This record gives sequence, structure tokens and C-alpha cells, in this order.
Amino acid sequence: MKIILPEKVSYIIKTLGEQGYEAYAVGGCVRDTMLGRTPKDWDITTSAKPEQVKALFRHTIDTGIQHGTVTVMLEHEGFEVTTYRIDGEYEDARHPKEVRYTSDLLEDLKRRDFTINAMAYNESEGLVDAFDGTGDLKRGIIRCVGCAKERFSEDALRMLRAVRFSAQLGFSVEAATREAISELAPNIARVSAERIQVELVKLLISDYPEKIRDAYETGLTRIFLPEFDEMMNTAQENPHHCYTVGEHTIEALKKISADKVLRITMLLHDVAKPLCRTTDENGIDHFYNHPVLGSEVAKKILRRLKFDNDTTNRVCTLIRWHDDNPELNERCVRRAISRINVDYYPDLFEVKKADILAQSTFRREEKLAYIEGYEKIYREILEKQQCLTIKQLAVTGSDLIAEGMKPGKEIGVMLKKLLEQVLEQPELNTKENLLKLVHNLDTPLI
Repeated sequence: MKIILPEKVSYIIKTLGEQGYEAYAVGGCVRDTMLGRTPKDWDITTSAKPEQVKALFRHTIDTGIQHGTVTVMLEHEGFEVTTYRIDGEYEDARHPKEVRYTSDLLEDLKRRDFTINAMAYNESEGLVDAFDGTGDLKRGIIRCVGCAKERFSEDALRMLRAVRFSAQLGFSVEAATREAISELAPNIARVSAERIQVELVKLLISDYPEKIRDAYETGLTRIFLPEFDEMMNTAQENPHHCYTVGEHTIEALKKISADKVLRITMLLHDVAKPLCRTTDENGIDHFYNHPVLGSEVAKKILRRLKFDNDTTNRVCTLIRWHDDNPELNERCVRRAISRINVDYYPDLFEVKKADILAQSTFRREEKLAYIEGYEKIYREILEKQQCLTIKQLAVTGSDLIAEGMKPGKEIGVMLKKLLEQVLEQPELNTKENLLKLVHNLDTPLI
């Protein structure tokens, strides 16, 4: 099979080759090219030692020199060049005790995780595929190189990576590989939260986020996201639902855009339902207050998995308000937007729609029509540039001080009162009107 290498990759490989060293494009870039995808980056493996690589190129960076990796910079673009290596014994399900260089490409490929990631290519030798990665690409399977238990014992994160690759590529995990995941799943507890987070996000924003079910079935989520297992085991005996909480969650993931915040929101939007479930005298399940409690539970989960503050805040806010349904008139919608924060729209509409589409068909058209009406009023409010926040008021704290108010918390209190008036009557938002409100003691300030 012929692969067209990028010009800079070809240059690096040829430069190494001219000095008597072997060099190949390797791993994911080869896999993606064979699948007709555009690789995000190109990695190169070589028989040259790091110091030999550094001697051949003008600008290099020691990005991982302890593991044999040097980044070669060509016109501000970086390419990782790694020496063939053999990993020593793994002591912590992540790091090899030692890394030894080798002159044998096959020894280097043998230590890689999956067959589809263990192929190498250069223009003189062609494709090196010792473990039938090509066949597995055609069959659409994720299979470990060699013994699956050994690969997963070396680095426990590979178990979640197997599920992640299946989600990104739409592949299935080969039977023996899947069996090894089920047996060794508890070992993922030894992997850092940061590394798990990266793989989880890649899985969620893939074309097949429903593959998180595989992480559940093999026992992985029981270790790093036990709340999901609780959702999978919580029934929803209610006309509005036709799935367990967990299966509803999976359906909702499929119904929303492949955006990090939106997919995480759908993963956790009903996370508190197992804690809130009650059953009435008619056998109908209810989940009162689950959005509020869900926001709190989600925050703990996201902190545990080391998500950044912005992602955490956005997700938790969307969860908090995903079931909020104001009356469909300008006044109530203005108040909802002001209360929730205009920055969370129109994401909130996407979340609400996905939630509805993952429920039963009971009153579905009515629910979707409500969202359509909500969006319509929201757009009209924005088009009219109506005031929704203190920042949009026609007066500032400085204006109030100029009118004789003393600096202090009373300024903030007054601005909040003025906003309340403007939310009721948008036409009041002029400097003249607002200053009259401040001075007119006969005007009730809410």
C-alpha cells in the first residue's frame, strides 16, 4: 500500500536514512491515513539515538528525551522522533521500570498497544505490518498486540483507550481483548484522574458516544465513574420515559452536538436521579429536585476527574437549569435568561431538546413545540436588545455615586433593584428613567 507522506515528514525520514539510520512514520498517523482520515500529527520512529537525531537537525526540543523522544522543528511545526525502544518491566500499571533502545523495528512495534497502532511506513520499505493491523482495520476491530493481559498490565489506561478507539472509529473490541478488560478493569484505579479524563472526553465527543456502554459492561466505569453504574441500574417507571436513567443518558448523548461541554452535560444531567427517586401510590416514579442535586453531584465528579473550572461551571449550570420551563411570555423568559445567565443560551436549548428526544414519545411534540416557542421569544428579546444584566443597565455605579449615593454595598443593592424594574418593563432602561426611579421615593423599588 502506498501512503503519501507530508513533505516535512518525508524530509525527516530521508535525512535520517541518508546517514544510515532507519526511520518510519508510525502509529496513529499511519492508521488514520489508511482509513482516509487526516492525521492530527505525524510521529516518526527511528534507529537513531536522540543525540544522533539532534545532530542532524538545526532546531530540536528535548520533549521526552528520557524516553528517547526528540521534537524536530521545521518552520514552526513540530514532529516527534522517537528511538526504537524496548520497555522494561512495568511496576505501576503505567511506567516501565526502564527503557532500553533497540535497533530492531519489530521489537519497538511489539510493545505498542493495538495492532492498528503498530504499523510503520516509509517510502523505500513501504508498509511494515507485523501484527495484521491492516486486517483489523478491514474487520473493524480493536485488538491488542500480542497478549492483551500483558498490554493492559503494562498500562491500565489502555483498557479505556480500547473503548475510546472503538468509539472514534466505530469499531468493536475484539473478544479476547474485551475479556481481558473485564478481568483487569479494577487496575484502572491506579491511573491518574487526568489521564482518564482525556480518554473519557475523546470517547464522549466521538461519533459513537454510546460506546460508553462498553466501558460500563466491562467494569471500567464502576471504578472511575460509579455514578454511571447507578444510573444504568435505576429504572424510570414513568410515562415520560422508556429507558433506565443510564440508557436514557446514552440516548441523550447521541442526540446532542459533539461538543465537550454539551456531551459531558448529557452524561451527567440526570446523575442525581438514583438519589432522588420516589414511587407514588400508583407505581409512578418521580425524581423531584434532581437538577439541583445533580449540579452538586456533577461538580464533585468533575473535580474528582480534574476538569478545569470553566468546563465544570458550564456543565453544572446547564444541569441545574435543564428542567427549568418558564411561561412563554417575554417577561418570564427575560427573567429566566437573567436568572440563568444569557451566556448559557443557546446551549441550554440543545440540552433540553436532547433530553426530550431521549425520552418516550409521550407528549413529545408538545414538549418540542414548547422549546421552539421558548427559543422564539429568546431571539426576539435579543433582537430588541432588552436589558438582561446589571452590565446592560443604562446607569452604572459611578452614575449613582454622582447622584449622591455613598460608595458601598448599597450601590450593588440599588443596581439589582433597578434591574428588577427593567426586567418587568424593558422600556425603563434609559439613564433618565433609571435616575428618576432612584430619586422618586413614590416609585416602589422591588
